[in-house]
Amino acid sequence: MTSELFRQIRVLDPVAHCDRTADVWVVDGTIVSIADAIPSSDLSPDTQIQDGAGLILGTGLVDLYSHSGEPGFESRETLASLMAAAIAGGFTRLALLPDTDPSVDSPTGVEWLRSRHHLHSQKLGNIPTLYAWGALTLGTKGEQMAELAELSTAGVVGFADGAPIQNGSLLRRILEYEQPLDKPIALWCCDRAITGNGVVRDGVEALRLGLAGSPAIAETAPLATLLEFVAELGTPVHIMRVSTARSVELIRSAKAQGLPITASVTWMHLLLDVLDVQSYNPSLRLDPPLGNPTDRHALIQGVQDGIIDAIAIDHTPHTYEEKTVAFAEAPPGAIGLELALPLLWQTFVATGIWEALTLWRSLSTHPAQCLRQIPATIAPGYPAELTLFDPQIEWQVSPQTLHSLSSNTPWLGQILKGKVLKTGMG
Repeated sequence: MTSELFRQIRVLDPVAHCDRTADVWVVDGTIVSIADAIPSSDLSPDTQIQDGAGLILGTGLVDLYSHSGEPGFESRETLASLMAAAIAGGFTRLALLPDTDPSVDSPTGVEWLRSRHHLHSQKLGNIPTLYAWGALTLGTKGEQMAELAELSTAGVVGFADGAPIQNGSLLRRILEYEQPLDKPIALWCCDRAITGNGVVRDGVEALRLGLAGSPAIAETAPLATLLEFVAELGTPVHIMRVSTARSVELIRSAKAQGLPITASVTWMHLLLDVLDVQSYNPSLRLDPPLGNPTDRHALIQGVQDGIIDAIAIDHTPHTYEEKTVAFAEAPPGAIGLELALPLLWQTFVATGIWEALTLWRSLSTHPAQCLRQIPATIAPGYPAELTLFDPQIEWQVSPQTLHSLSSNTPWLGQILKGKVLKTGMG
């Protein structure tokens, strides 16, 4: 039997609307008690006591979508390194996009991931729960609909290509066909014909940087079309990678009309904008591209207001060789599982811009609900799916301190404040 008491620790539980200092007693992966003070006489003799002064104990974090290198790109990331990075970042659940090689567009891919997860679970023990997004189209190429019914039976968490579907007729048929399957469907609104070769948000700053700009309408035009499809068909949809101020307005209006939609923004679009690209760091090459300051401010307010339901990590590993090229030529994406919580906490919670529960809700409770899962809660009798976080510890981001195989992040070499001490799966 393992018994652990977190003594006088700050507890964050969005489900219970709880932000309080309390004692939390965990035995064999189950929460036994949470109270203002638990007498030592109530504890078993072998209980380990953790002094909670200055620490945060929150529900386990949930990532809506990220990329695995394995299978096909193991030099970028293996499943083992990916799960180690997730645990180091406080994530207890991780939903993986299907754009591996081969892609997860058939039950075989789902079974492979399940078997590999089971194997790692036997070897490593404390690892996050992995979920597979099933591909909407064969090979995630956006040309032919995958066998969604077979994928649903195989146990995918939902459907998402992770790439924008350019064929409107195909998208409409997918929304019709998917409806009776009753699984989450996540879509990225992006018109590649309008984006062209844009690598930052179109505007004055893009001109000053000498980089091709991607206009906001490349996102908002397909978003408006998608919202019309949802209004017509009634199929619930999750909107991925929201990155423009106008998109926030459209989603706000659609929610006010009662459309069955949820939305997410990636963590880096909340922290950075096109002004940060002046360093030409290839790790700032993202897709969708970093927006203008007005976009970033609208996204921050959208999370605050609940218009943007969740913050996704969209962890995208690339090797040193892949990213060590000119900014416009770099493959888009950056890692983030180990960096998101400390950077978001220091930027928004430590400064008072957001309440702590606003951040935790966006990283834990709401992502679980977007996946139609029961979110974790800190209450007696429930599994101890927990994240122990110290917002004061300082550490340097380096290939040696990161668990991910890749280190494509603009924070490489910098000192961060805040670190996850322990992630418990219950």
